[in-house]
Amino acid sequence: MGLVPGDHAAVAELAELLGGPLLPAARGLLGCSLHAGGVTVRITEVEAYAGMAGDPASHAHRGRTPRNAVMFGPAGYTYVYFTYGMHWCMNVVTGAEGEASAVLLRAGEVVDGLAVARARRPAVRRDVDLARGPARLCSALGIDRTAYGGYLLGDGPVRLRPPVRPVPTAAVAAGPRVGVTGAHDLPWRFWLADDPTVSAYRRHVPRIRP
Repeated sequence: MGLVPGDHAAVAELAELLGGPLLPAARGLLGCSLHAGGVTVRITEVEAYAGMAGDPASHAHRGRTPRNAVMFGPAGYTYVYFTYGMHWCMNVVTGAEGEASAVLLRAGEVVDGLAVARARRPAVRRDVDLARGPARLCSALGIDRTAYGGYLLGDGPVRLRPPVRPVPTAAVAAGPRVGVTGAHDLPWRFWLADDPTVSAYRRHVPRIRP
């Protein structure tokens, strides 16, 4: 999936979109192709996070740290983090430099490298579940800490490419983000309606200590 002459204009448009407002950038990632580790996934579900702009669910809400530094831009780079002591998740950095916004890649359809993805996730019975959820998506693609800070729109090991055909507005659904502890009712999760690879919605339920 290296760049060929016909790709440059489309990739330049994607770069401009990612550098703009957060929510259009998030919607624009739907249908894009993400390639890593011999596998290509078509992105079917994303979540937007606004950083320090009043979004308590964002990793950058309290300011810059060594962990979230890449979120502060420029756009088009990867923010990869480890969660629950066992899973990697990947975000695409968006917005103007210094704003710290990013889009979590929640789910996708494996469109190339199916055998490789199956080998990485041997317990999965259905192909639609191989990259259904942010941790599963990273597992299927072989993405880990080494992908942190990589540029997605060049010819690096993790590459993002625009959709072959634009995704119609009518095909995009929106709703609350999954499992966040703050601002959980913001409709900042976007997905391809009726796509079987989209993850199940679960609202965060605070634990009540006795």
